[in-house]
Amino acid sequence: MSSSIISVRVPEELKKQLEALSGATHRSKSYLAAKALEEYLERNAWKAEQLQEAIKEADKGVFVSGQAVNQWLESWGTDNETQVPKADTSLNQK
Repeated sequence: MSSSIISVRVPEELKKQLEALSGATHRSKSYLAAKALEEYLERNAWKAEQLQEAIKEADKGVFVSGQAVNQWLESWGTDNETQVPKADTSLNQK
């Protein structure tokens, strides 16, 4: 795998923690920083994907009404808890 160099400004305390972990684990600071960045991106990439999907849905003009959301939320914790509501309103409705 090829690699590239990037520069990142971090607080001094974070730098000290990275140096300490590097010494304790006998891993380079570069290795640890790359692993931390890789893990962060893996954990958070879904947010960007979900946001893009939500934008596509919103662009279609189809939404779940506030009333449907409120009914769903009010059912939480009851014996009659309902499923997540489906789209029931459109910007194109007259």
